[in-house]
Amino acid sequence: MIEIDPKITVENLVEKYPAAVKFLSRRGIVCIVCGEPAWGTLEDIARSKGVEDIEALAKDLSDFLNEAQEKGELDRRF
Repeated sequence: MIEIDPKITVENLVEKYPAAVKFLSRRGIVCIVCGEPAWGTLEDIARSKGVEDIEALAKDLSDFLNEAQEKGELDRRF
């Protein structure tokens, strides 16, 4: 079972779970800049986009990634 910690760096998040890009982009959180992961943690980037409930975001992302894993889509960015 995948559980995302808000302190994970975006670089590690995207490397381990490419499908996270799709989830975050749907929420207006850009985590890829010019083909490279943005710098900072998930928490940093989410706060910069006005997300206040970081724990809820991390839980929703974890749920999304677990569902993607079940469907065999964990390696898809978009």
